[in-house]
Amino acid sequence: MKNITPFLALLFLAFYSCKTYKPQIVSSGQIFQEGQAAFKQCHASTIQSFGKDSLLACWFGGTQESNPDVVIWSSHYTNGKWQTPVQIADGILAEKRYPTWNPVLYQHPKNDTLYLFYKIGPNPREWKGYVKYSLDKGYHWSAAQALPDGILGPIKNKPFTLSNGDILSPSSTESKEEIWKAHIEISRDQGKTWSISNIRPDTSIQVIQPSIVQHSDGRIQVLCRSKENKVMAAFSTDKGVTWGSWQATNLLNPNSATDAIRLKNGLFMIVYNPAIAGKDWWEGRTKLHVAISKDGLQWKDALILEDGVKGDEYSYPTIIQDTSGLIHITYTWNRKSIKHVVLK
Repeated sequence: MKNITPFLALLFLAFYSCKTYKPQIVSSGQIFQEGQAAFKQCHASTIQSFGKDSLLACWFGGTQESNPDVVIWSSHYTNGKWQTPVQIADGILAEKRYPTWNPVLYQHPKNDTLYLFYKIGPNPREWKGYVKYSLDKGYHWSAAQALPDGILGPIKNKPFTLSNGDILSPSSTESKEEIWKAHIEISRDQGKTWSISNIRPDTSIQVIQPSIVQHSDGRIQVLCRSKENKVMAAFSTDKGVTWGSWQATNLLNPNSATDAIRLKNGLFMIVYNPAIAGKDWWEGRTKLHVAISKDGLQWKDALILEDGVKGDEYSYPTIIQDTSGLIHITYTWNRKSIKHVVLK
């Protein structure tokens, strides 16, 4: 080992980590119980860590997804427990109320400002992106600001910050003709202005809701929900400006959201529904698994989070790793609550 090169050391570490690392559940529970919150249904959570033992989760909730009374809710995790959910955003525009959708929390590593991105509109084909800001870890929020025309913000998963400070925001569109396309919104000035990088619009592959991970060699990878019955991937070698062809991973995808990160040990981790699409869009969401990978294409299941039966829905996961190395996952639990699982 004395004469081993740095490259070989990294290779050995990655190989050793993949062979030996198996995630374990530290804790698992619902953020709130059914009947304890002022809404019937909830969906599409996001989570942010603030150092040790301090978290913020957000989601949308109301009578039912796409109803005008659906608003954005949040809960802080402090003193070892989740606090009572509070409303932090709504869809009122010019005295007309629309549903809100898919909140995403993000904090730039060089800025203390916490961002809450979300969408307002009658449906995902006609929604518009909005953002709020907080300077006190989400206890108080600014007024809503519309994002620039054509900029939707992160559609479901968190933006990724490059080492040079550039923000890559994973986004996508769904047309009225039901055509799905993924793109990246890039900001080089900490969110003041944005440009768009389309991900292979020249193909018939239909994908939305990217996650962004970065490889040790600098390549950027997106992993997407798709209509292809597989989690689909694409790579960029120029920091997200241009993209290679779509590639199918070995992970099944039943037209359902996923989320992925690169862990501190160098491995990639994804949370996904291991099924193919059914006749109805909500089918295939009864099981929820955690998988790990060395290359972002070939994955191996490492943990079963949910193993439900017909009629159950465990979906729309989000995943982060905090500064202590703990992994936090939140996801929709039967549309009645948001579940929070901690792994090590």
